[in-house]
Amino acid sequence: MTWQEQLKGDSLTWLLEPETPGARYLTLRDLLDCASDDPELQAARRAAHEAGPIAGILAEMEEDGFWARPGPGYNPKYRSSVWSLILLAQLGASPEEDERIGHACAYLLEHGLAAGGQFTASGAPSGTADCLQGNMCWAFLELGYDDPRLDTALEWMARTVTGEVLAPNSEPKAPLRFYASQCGPTFACGSNNKLPCAWGGVKVMLAFSKLPAEERTPLIDRAIQHGIDFLFSVDPAEADYPTGWTDKPSRNWWKFGFPVFYITDLLQNVEALVALGYGRDPRLINALEIIREKQDDLGRWALDYHYTGKTWLDFGEKRQPNKWVTIRALRVLKAHSASLQG
Repeated sequence: MTWQEQLKGDSLTWLLEPETPGARYLTLRDLLDCASDDPELQAARRAAHEAGPIAGILAEMEEDGFWARPGPGYNPKYRSSVWSLILLAQLGASPEEDERIGHACAYLLEHGLAAGGQFTASGAPSGTADCLQGNMCWAFLELGYDDPRLDTALEWMARTVTGEVLAPNSEPKAPLRFYASQCGPTFACGSNNKLPCAWGGVKVMLAFSKLPAEERTPLIDRAIQHGIDFLFSVDPAEADYPTGWTDKPSRNWWKFGFPVFYITDLLQNVEALVALGYGRDPRLINALEIIREKQDDLGRWALDYHYTGKTWLDFGEKRQPNKWVTIRALRVLKAHSASLQG
């Protein structure tokens, strides 16, 4: 069954409406596979950067290359540089289309990446976390911004997954060690009562999925396998991962949203697993069924989780059909269908 045959209605026509140039651009690029030199795609990309939400976010950027406040860019949530760049990446922004994007990437690498490869909320290596590291590595790879410092960031991220050559956070004088937040291997997180955090794990694995196989070092390959084992340690549909402060999974796993920041959902979990080559794995059957069941009779998905009033722009009303969430869902179904045919 193709991904189009899994839809209850013609959501593609809706997604291609010219009134929403950003959604139209992503639909042409990611769902209809238009070639990069296709005139229709090129026109849509220009429109998305000139009139869509990409343009709105870039309009808020300061001349030096940051948003809201100079420095590492984590605060204030969710308008500072970290969140703005993650959102731009999710919107399909391109440094080739607007040079301000590359300027912002360079600024964050200079002010928000520690020498050891840690993306940091504070400016110090201790200000790192799996969700931040994964989100930023993914964002830079998705934006297509090439910088050798990203190799160090990816190596650090891989070491935190496997624990290789990293001392425990109780050894503050060790040159390479865990910290209070990123406190141990397999995504152990201080914010999750020092237990493995699946939210962080999904971000890290999604970032690794953007790295071409030929560019993955043996260390990264080991980290990917370690992360896959963790994400499949429970049924992704149940999301019964370790929780530090409650005995039940967060309800947010089943609330599909846009944008997606450190809170993660089932859709992003499946996206990462399929992108890493596990689309044929039967352990995804239940999760994929949940994804398909959440569409309405017109083949659209609703916005369950939102950041209305917290980001530079809003992306729709809660519980209403949403083009951004629909694109996310269709990407996953398309990638899964391709994995079955490959």
